[in-house]
Amino acid sequence: MKVLVCIKRVPAVAGRITLTADERAIDGRYLGFTIGPHEECAVEEAVRLIEANEGESVALTLGPPEAIEQLRDAMALGVSRAIHLLTDGGDWDPEATAGAIVEAIRDDEASSGPFDLILMGNEAADAGGYQVAVRVGYALRRPVLTGLKGLAVTGDTLRGEQVVSDGRDVYDVPMPAVAAVLEGINLPRYPSVPGRLRAKSKPVAATTPVRPPERLALIRLIVSEGATKEVTLLGDGPAAAASTVDLFERIGVV
Repeated sequence: MKVLVCIKRVPAVAGRITLTADERAIDGRYLGFTIGPHEECAVEEAVRLIEANEGESVALTLGPPEAIEQLRDAMALGVSRAIHLLTDGGDWDPEATAGAIVEAIRDDEASSGPFDLILMGNEAADAGGYQVAVRVGYALRRPVLTGLKGLAVTGDTLRGEQVVSDGRDVYDVPMPAVAAVLEGINLPRYPSVPGRLRAKSKPVAATTPVRPPERLALIRLIVSEGATKEVTLLGDGPAAAASTVDLFERIGVV
């Protein structure tokens, strides 16, 4: 079996997200970076599939030179080798990103055989575009399953499970296929010290794709303020009893 897993370098969620002055990019000067949570689960799925079926797993990322860190993290978990599509650090729109990934897939398949499965996170933790997996699948003319909380391979068939309101939808598609998984499909492992040491010697093929003219325009980014809390003082001591009863009646407790 040959599995490709696509990852992206994204800001660590523990950091405070601020934007550049033009509101068109995330200011990364004081942030740590990591693999997105959906993509961490995609890496884990790729490693488990190769452990169960043997073969080769490959990690791919489109990003700046610093993204080699995330590729090394994936290889420390058990991925065999990596492909780094180098950029200047600017964000690529989903159409351009998918185009670069498709070209890299075709080049790799021409030299070392087809991928049975292409795994991705359901969406990037920063941009949340939800488009790349579908675009890649359509361009390669392969079945695409998204939003997966369950995944299994039997012979030449991929089974994907989506969680819905009254249970699960189950899909069986022929491979080769593209699958986008959600965080929670598994519990990703942590890289070990020996794994990190082995990752340093694993091969990384670096190329610089040509960025096409933008057809999808970014206008601005907005950082949500998040949920707010309100506090209502009901009174002090016995004087608060009437207000407390009124509150309980409004919320349906009494």
